[in-house]
Amino acid sequence: MTRGKFITIEGCEGVGKSTNMAFLKTHLTKNNISVVSTREPGGTYLAEKIRHILLEKDTETIAESAELLLMFAARAQHIKHVIEPALAAGHWVISDRFTDATYAYQGGGRLMKVSTIAWLENWVQGSLRPDLTLLLDAPVEIGLQRIKERGDLDRFETEKIHFFERVRRAYIVQSEMHPERIKVIKANQSLAEVQAAIVNALRVLVR
Repeated sequence: MTRGKFITIEGCEGVGKSTNMAFLKTHLTKNNISVVSTREPGGTYLAEKIRHILLEKDTETIAESAELLLMFAARAQHIKHVIEPALAAGHWVISDRFTDATYAYQGGGRLMKVSTIAWLENWVQGSLRPDLTLLLDAPVEIGLQRIKERGDLDRFETEKIHFFERVRRAYIVQSEMHPERIKVIKANQSLAEVQAAIVNALRVLVR
């Protein structure tokens, strides 16, 4: 059986990941591709519990090192119980965020050592990497305005603008390091233009 493809969608808050995840799933399904749609942190029963801990605004501050380890703990469960089984069965997996988000949020936003993240990436994931990453990029101010309009912000969404500026820069650095995998899409275009760019980026996988 042919192994499936692994696609991730990345970007700062408010860039339209959820909307375009749904579009991507529909587009692939129309091309007769079996798709498993998931998210990080989360994707399994235990990983969703970890997600709740990470996103909840609580009285106890989460140490930065604990935050990083929780991200990879959730990812380990996600890989073992969702991603790898689906890929092995020939399904395509599309995930709302994966390890590029850790480089961006914990590496860029929290200013944690990239070498530490890379070590955990290799340990937890082995050789697993996305076949394609769609990085939705827009000025931070636009994304923050969108999430403010939604209301009910989680722990990450309440961070200051400087945090998100560092996150965005870290994402761009990742795209420059891995241009063959990470395709940057301007998310401040019209939705039709964004989705046309997604379809164009998919051509490396969908012939």
